[in-house]
Amino acid sequence: DKRDADWLLILGFAFESGITELSRNFGSFQVSIVRMHDDLLQEGLLKRDKKAASFVTIGEPDIRLNVAQLSKLRSDEGQLENLPHATATVEIVGLDIYDPIRDEVKSRDVHDINYWMLDDNYDGSNFVVRQVFFCGGDEDEFEDWKKGLSNVALASSKKKAEQTLKIEIDEEAFGNAYGHKSRTFSVKKGQKIAVRVISQFGEETTKVLSA
Repeated sequence: DKRDADWLLILGFAFESGITELSRNFGSFQVSIVRMHDDLLQEGLLKRDKKAASFVTIGEPDIRLNVAQLSKLRSDEGQLENLPHATATVEIVGLDIYDPIRDEVKSRDVHDINYWMLDDNYDGSNFVVRQVFFCGGDEDEFEDWKKGLSNVALASSKKKAEQTLKIEIDEEAFGNAYGHKSRTFSVKKGQKIAVRVISQFGEETTKVLSA
């Protein structure tokens, strides 16, 4: 009640789905979600470089939910009614990250995203990975891939994933799991869809949408 503060910072190493929705302004009172660097978990690992950010304020990813109605049914009264089921796809557009050191918002493009996961039937508490996709690569190479002109970005991301996982990944399988658009899934009105995005810089954030 004393209102001796106007900015609430919520700090954590990772956040559950939906928590990032709290990051917004409530009138003159501001709430921000701040991701703590993993180095803080281990004594002695914290980088001493002044430019190394120990805390990163994250925002929601920019996501498009494209819903297509299958068809319509005619009721007994002769009126058209929507079917309870429809099909949908999710498209990742980008990710905005706030840099508290420079006091500026950095826009992460799709090619800056390492991988992203989709729960197309989110229950509000447990994130279940139902689809996963890799992005990554040079910006121009990624744009060429989207236009169908080159697969250099795809091949580069596949090589990095194989080095990280220490396994060989089937080329066709990885090709189906590379991109910024999800596979088609069924949805009902009001169904929750959760998307978790991890950038190449280790920034992670989740956004929940409703069909």
